Amino acid sequence: MSRRVLLVEDEAPIREMLMFVLEQSGFNAVEAEDFDVALDLIKEPYPDLILLDWMLPGGSGVQLAKRLKQHEFTRDIPIIMLTARGEEDDKIRGLDAGADDYITKPFSPKELVARIKAVMRRAAPTSSEEPIEFNGLVLEPVSHRVMANDEPLDMGPTEFKLLHFFMTHPERVYSREQLLDNVWGTNVYVEDRTVDVHIRRLRKSISKYGHDEFIQTVRGAGYRFSTKK
Repeated sequence: MSRRVLLVEDEAPIREMLMFVLEQSGFNAVEAEDFDVALDLIKEPYPDLILLDWMLPGGSGVQLAKRLKQHEFTRDIPIIMLTARGEEDDKIRGLDAGADDYITKPFSPKELVARIKAVMRRAAPTSSEEPIEFNGLVLEPVSHRVMANDEPLDMGPTEFKLLHFFMTHPERVYSREQLLDNVWGTNVYVEDRTVDVHIRRLRKSISKYGHDEFIQTVRGAGYRFSTKK
């Protein structure tokens, strides 16, 4: 079944071009030309992703994103902001409003489709029972096994949960606080530096074939799981 994408864009030529790109890429695309029409379309069956222009008649994309993130049934829908605003402060505003990614116009159709697929992968439920694989490193959620080049690895339950989170959310930087919330839970009090300890243990557990290099320290920001150098 094709993934449903809601495109919210007020400029008709851009909207028509993007609808064509989405449909040619196999998505079930739905369009809205303003704030109010978009709200009417965000209902069951909910879109799998929203492409949201910043400037809209009736309200801004930032306002719409904030509104969606406040409601139980829409807060987990991933959002990619589309905008001509390229300044860092604007990007931060969009991301703080709940956007999962930010694309500055003009952009190529190939980049757009790649970014959509990447965000959808990141937003996939972490409870999936399917094995997750990156360059020979395989995590099996059901059996709680981790394999490196077909060899079983030994690691503790916290390191397993940490690796599972990283592998289901690749190419994105997470602060220590965000990792604590997502891996340990918001109701557990743990020191920030505890994350560093478990990161070191996890790296050691997966280091035999160099997979420890996938867990990258981003100075001043946190950690990222990436197969890119």
